[in-house]
Amino acid sequence: MVPTRRAVLLLPAILSPVLLESGCADDPAPEAFTPFRYDFLTPIRLNVASIEIERRFVPDGSRRDETARAPVEPASALRQMAQDRLQALGAAGRAVFVITDASLSRTGDSYQGNFVVELDVYADGAVRSGFADAHVFRRRDDADGDERTILYDLTKQLMDAMNVEFEFQVRQRLKDYITTGTAPAPAPVQQQELAPPS
Repeated sequence: MVPTRRAVLLLPAILSPVLLESGCADDPAPEAFTPFRYDFLTPIRLNVASIEIERRFVPDGSRRDETARAPVEPASALRQMAQDRLQALGAAGRAVFVITDASLSRTGDSYQGNFVVELDVYADGAVRSGFADAHVFRRRDDADGDERTILYDLTKQLMDAMNVEFEFQVRQRLKDYITTGTAPAPAPVQQQELAPPS
């Protein structure tokens, strides 16, 4: 049976969505790497007038260093955690959140991450009156898959662990500086990029 002109004209219209769909089915969807936020959690309220952030970590740039390849920079994630979790509600003194390590590395098929932060409290001048530090390490031995996705997942595991460990250490070691008070406008967190000590 010879198809009519109308049937021939309709055939591409019927097949084109199928062809388009099958042609796009093999194209991977772009991966969305959402930044990590912690502002939905109860903040840690400190009896200080201001909070500063100092980044003292610099990637070593070696062949095994993977820090710069992570879709969410670890040091930026740690800085965001400090901004989301810490509030200054006091009338005097200051706290300094220090990022001392935010590294990701690869050895063979194994990825490692090491995050270290410190919270220093200065009640008067330059003399430190208290501190708390937190250290987390994670390792992933399965290197199969997209490297950026692996680094993102590893960073998320490290950040989730750091969020818990950091709060635990602060509440244990700086409990005298934690307040339950409230203030209408908490002091903003200041940031300062510092070179690592020579």
